[in-house]
Amino acid sequence: MTNNKNGRVHGKVALVTGGAKGIGRASVRLLAAEGAQVLISDVDVAAGEALAAEIGPAVSFIRHDVSSESEWRQVIAHLREQHGRLDILLNNAGILLPGSIEEATLEDWHKVMRVNADSVFIGCREGIALMKQTGGSIINLSSVAALAGRDDYMAYSASKGAVAALSRSVAAFCRRRKYRIRCNTLHPDGVLTDMTSGGFPKGLDPTRLTIDSDPMNRMCLPEDVAGSVLFLASDESRAINGVELRIDSGQMVMSI
Repeated sequence: MTNNKNGRVHGKVALVTGGAKGIGRASVRLLAAEGAQVLISDVDVAAGEALAAEIGPAVSFIRHDVSSESEWRQVIAHLREQHGRLDILLNNAGILLPGSIEEATLEDWHKVMRVNADSVFIGCREGIALMKQTGGSIINLSSVAALAGRDDYMAYSASKGAVAALSRSVAAFCRRRKYRIRCNTLHPDGVLTDMTSGGFPKGLDPTRLTIDSDPMNRMCLPEDVAGSVLFLASDESRAINGVELRIDSGQMVMSI
C-alpha cells in the first residue's frame, strides 16, 4: 500500500493500541490508506507483524502491554525517535470478561480495569507529553455499556465508564492549557470481532446479526467503527472535542 498524498490524514503519525485485530486492525488499514504513518502496538506479535508486512512501509509494529507504564514510555520514546511527533492516538486495546456484580471476582475487576481503564490513563498522559507541541487527536474506545450498563458485564461496563469520564477530563484539560489536543470517545454497541465472537450461539452465522441483514440489528463491522476513527483523527473534526459518539445503529434512541 502506497502512502496517499491526498488522504484525509496525510502526513500524520498515528499510534493504534490493540491494532493487530478487530477494530484496531480495521483502523490501521484505513488510516494507512488515507496517508498516515501508523505504529501498531499489541501483545500479539505474530498478528501485528503480519498486518504491518501486509500493508507495507506506512505501517510498523511494536510489542506493547498497554497495562505497563514502562512499556508505554518505551513506545512513546520509539515514536519520538522515529518520527519526532504523534498526531493521532487511538486507545483501542481492551478485554471483555463476563460477570455480574454477584459473580465477578476482585481479580476479574482488577484485570479488566488494568487493560481497559489504566492503560487509557497512562496512554493519554504519555501521549500528551509528545503531542502537546504540535497538537493532535486522542480517540478512546469506550462502549455503549458505559452509557447503559450491562448486568452481565459489570467490570467491563465500569471500565468503559471510566474511559468516558477520563476523556472528558482530558478534553477539558488540553483546552484549558491551549494544547490543541482533542479527546473524544467512541461508544460502539456490538461489533463482529474475535473478542465478541465467543458469545454467539454455536452454529450461528454472525453476519445474520448485522445491520446489513436487518436495520433493527445491533451488530456492525469493525470497518464501521474505523470510519468514525478516521473522521475524529482528521482535521475535518477539528472543532469536535469531549464528544461521546455512539455507534449503535440507533439502539439507544429506541424506547421499546
